[in-house]
Amino acid sequence: MRKLRSGRLVPALFTAGAVAAAAAVPAAALPQHNAGAQGGPTVNDVNRHLVALQRIADRNDGTRASGTSGYQASVDYVSTALRRAGYEVSTPEFEYTKYQLDSISLDVAGNPVEADALEYSPATPDGGIQAPLAVTPVDDSTGCQAADYEGADVSGKITLIKRGACTFAEKQRIASEQGASAAIIYNNAEGPVNGTLGGADAGVIPTAGVDEQTGAELVEQAGATAKLDLRAKFEEITTENVIAETRTGREDNVVMAGAHLDSVDVGAGVNDNGTGSAGLLETALELGGEPDVNNAVRFAWWGAEESGLIGSTEYVDGLSFQQQLDIAMYLNFDMIGSPNAGYFSYDGDDSDGVGAGPGPHGSGQIEQDFTAAMKRQGVEIEGTDFNGRSDYGEFIAKGIPAGGLFTGAEGVKTEKQAAKWGGEAGVAYDPNYHAAGDDLDNVDRRALIRNTRAMSEVVGHYAQTTEEVNGMRSRQQRAELRRAAMAEPMGLNEARESHGHSCQLPLK
Repeated sequence: MRKLRSGRLVPALFTAGAVAAAAAVPAAALPQHNAGAQGGPTVNDVNRHLVALQRIADRNDGTRASGTSGYQASVDYVSTALRRAGYEVSTPEFEYTKYQLDSISLDVAGNPVEADALEYSPATPDGGIQAPLAVTPVDDSTGCQAADYEGADVSGKITLIKRGACTFAEKQRIASEQGASAAIIYNNAEGPVNGTLGGADAGVIPTAGVDEQTGAELVEQAGATAKLDLRAKFEEITTENVIAETRTGREDNVVMAGAHLDSVDVGAGVNDNGTGSAGLLETALELGGEPDVNNAVRFAWWGAEESGLIGSTEYVDGLSFQQQLDIAMYLNFDMIGSPNAGYFSYDGDDSDGVGAGPGPHGSGQIEQDFTAAMKRQGVEIEGTDFNGRSDYGEFIAKGIPAGGLFTGAEGVKTEKQAAKWGGEAGVAYDPNYHAAGDDLDNVDRRALIRNTRAMSEVVGHYAQTTEEVNGMRSRQQRAELRRAAMAEPMGLNEARESHGHSCQLPLK
């Protein structure tokens, strides 16, 4: 029999008398989470969920991608566990167009080039496209405006475009408007380009991606004959999210936390994103469906993230302004057990000055709280940009504060990071990112439990108070303020009496 866990997370983090004072105490001074002793996730509890997801994939053609029987079995596993823990659970359906890549080949000057199709790229005609290779002039907004093509002849050609400054969809659309027959986008950092055009309606011309080094080599081959053969199809899919909310806590200041549940088509997706899903599920089970909290907590497992953040976008866009206002914040957990793990928190205040700007007001505080939670475990984390690649995207677009944890995908670990965190420099954080090797062997369980403990600690804190993020106070904090406001004038009166003054000051 599995031990009862409902309602243990919050008491482990906050005693009844400490909640009101918590907001006034620096995050680093909050009590350290004692996992496994007074409630809280253990590595075996979280790993058990990964084992379940691996077995589900093994029974369903090796995948848990949205629209497959493996994804449906994943939904059933998560929702059943949550209902048993006492949550209000729903599995709202949505429809979308799924992209299926059959094959891609690229050669330049007769030599094969390793390339990936950008999701939702249109297919080439039968036999592919053969045309001269053009290079889009490089500036601060390469290929993001028509003016970037002044003096460049890309008509009827396959044009090479550097990543950055705008979306892949914009780059290929503008290239098409200049007459290009196809586009190749090369990375502006180490690693391959694994991206999406965002939807079936966004693709205009066949578009592939190559890594930074390959792109640099292709730039030197401008004018050479290139051939791109890309075969893909579209399929209409019905799938679902899993939404679970506590039955206690105020419903107009909801703490929301989410992770995508789907894998890519080619594998089980145990790190991407079984780890985030498993850590989130164990956090929810530890909290329980009826915890003693001030704020309701809503957990979400998103579908079709790998097809362009579709499940989370459908959910947020389906809420009214008032329903969006009820969400105090959104916390995102996408890949928290990468085998060559980095330790990152989303850069809510843009203190790194990299890529996108800051998140909505309050996002900087969320970053600080995750940083402090990891520091209490002896881990110094770094910021990671809100680059739009995970499910926080639509929450940020609607002005909802956001944050979360991440251990890295196809990016490469630096020497400095390896010295700080361990692991191997010069190697991707997850060498099996979006590949068949993303299985139960592809997980750093130390990183997994560290991130899950930080997740449970921060969720537990916000379940009691979100004052630092949005100024909303708990019942206890409001009561303490009222008592303090009433006590202060009384203290003045008593002081006056002690100095021989008998007049009473009115209470304000």
